[in-house]
Amino acid sequence: MASTTPTAPSITINGIKCPFTAGQTILQVANAAGIEIPQYCYHDGLSIVASCRICLCEVWTPNPKNGQLEPFMGGKLVPSCQQTVSAGMVVYSDSPKAIANQKAVMEYLLINHPLDCPVCDQSGECFLQDYSYQYGRGVSRFQEQKVKQPKKDLGEHVLLYSDRCIMCTRCVRFTREVTGTSELMVMGRGNKEEIDIFPGVPINNELSGNVIDLCPVGALLDKDFLFQQRVWFLKETASIDGLTASGDNIRIDHNEGRIYRIKPRINMQVNKWWITDEVRYGWKFVHSDQRLRTPMRKQYGVPTECDFSRAYELVVEGVKKAIGGGKRLGIMVSPMLSCEDAYLLASAARAIDPKAILAVGPVPMRGADKVVPAGADEKSPRAFKIHAEKAPNARGVRRVLKGIGGQAPLEYSDFLKALGQGTGASDIAAVIVTGNHPSAWTTSDLTIALGGKFLVLIDTLAGELVDRADIVLPGATWMEKSGTFENAGNRLQAFDRAIPVVEFARGEGQIGLDLLHLLGIGGEYEKAGATRASVYDALAIRRQMAAMHPELGVFGTEVSTPPSAIERPADMQVVEL
Repeated sequence: MASTTPTAPSITINGIKCPFTAGQTILQVANAAGIEIPQYCYHDGLSIVASCRICLCEVWTPNPKNGQLEPFMGGKLVPSCQQTVSAGMVVYSDSPKAIANQKAVMEYLLINHPLDCPVCDQSGECFLQDYSYQYGRGVSRFQEQKVKQPKKDLGEHVLLYSDRCIMCTRCVRFTREVTGTSELMVMGRGNKEEIDIFPGVPINNELSGNVIDLCPVGALLDKDFLFQQRVWFLKETASIDGLTASGDNIRIDHNEGRIYRIKPRINMQVNKWWITDEVRYGWKFVHSDQRLRTPMRKQYGVPTECDFSRAYELVVEGVKKAIGGGKRLGIMVSPMLSCEDAYLLASAARAIDPKAILAVGPVPMRGADKVVPAGADEKSPRAFKIHAEKAPNARGVRRVLKGIGGQAPLEYSDFLKALGQGTGASDIAAVIVTGNHPSAWTTSDLTIALGGKFLVLIDTLAGELVDRADIVLPGATWMEKSGTFENAGNRLQAFDRAIPVVEFARGEGQIGLDLLHLLGIGGEYEKAGATRASVYDALAIRRQMAAMHPELGVFGTEVSTPPSAIERPADMQVVEL
């Protein structure tokens, strides 16, 4: 007797057959299948309240007695965000009844909404604009005076334009269910209903900026981005958090070489839907006036500008001269650098001195790890972990240096001892130090330990060691280069360059590659598939890492790459004149 394989249960939405799993709602099935049903109050990371009513659909279900399709709930429209599915269900979001509801909801929402799209920061990415065009009426029938609501300062980063609010309550639910801080509330009733905070209790929690992303209209705005740029001018680049060990997936919005804002990218295994405020606003040092912009060499005791070619020659000459007579070179690789940066710089150091000591720079820590909401299990689907470690790639740097050196690299405290801290005795005569931290990072212990040694500094911001260094090479922030970070969960994630590196500076990986070519061993990169061996290519470097060092094979197989750019089709026909 032939066995039959049971078919997966499915429903039909607007004529399209869609499989589902038990417990899913109609809207979740439609979203997964790419079928657009308008939605305001629904969000995958929040509770379902079904308050906006624009997602109401006409639903038919099979009668279990005769198998015939019959109107569900007597033909009443059903909120698709709240209604769970059952096998054989037939759903229409494009029926005359459903369309009439969509137009009515849009009309109600726009009754008191101000016509200020030309000056609204949300213009261009506003659901109210989009749905008004797709589902609303062409003209307004409302002739009475609109209800005016005040503007409110809700906290350090958030501004509320109350008269634009559609009361979806996403922001209120976020502060109650995700952060557990409950700063936001719904105050008043009817057309006087508005979002507010309790007097003296602003929304300043570690994730406060996410309510701006959650707002589907222009009600909650980012003070930092206010009136800065029209969103249709912005370019989007997929990236990874370069400030903490979380490895949050982010999107960098930029235009003409300048960063304007950072938004989260959804990754359910890492940061889910959210990012912290320190990641969202911690990028300002990229455009700091304190950026190092040109190489410098010490001439008569004073740092003097020079070009990279001369600086590279002085690095090789100075290090070789210093380590002559049995001395050694030490290199301290910052945990702020990418895995590819660490690999190329360490390879260049070992090319100059095969016995070079490899070390990891200081790993900043602030407070303790924290899970929100308070008391939640870290593994809970809606819990979010804030990491105390403020370095994006300490684990990746350790992995790379161990793969090159054959043993675990020295930690920062051990490296200070190797430099002679406390004893003054050390066989290290030359040191390459990398920084790339978003703020001042050097300590007096390091400055003292580096005394009397030939010092090459690769950093992005002016600091205490600039005047002390014999050679200074300006580096690049993570937004100005591509590479790979390994987060606290040991997940390797690649990121793309968003903006060009600041003038006359170079990425640390490029600096390492240039030094290798100066030493005559850069041609090995051609074997790894790089089209131009002299130009830094993160993918080619990862291939070489995996090919030349078995311990680094994970860089050829386990690196998560950013998604390709999504082409957004225009919603209007464009005609060439």
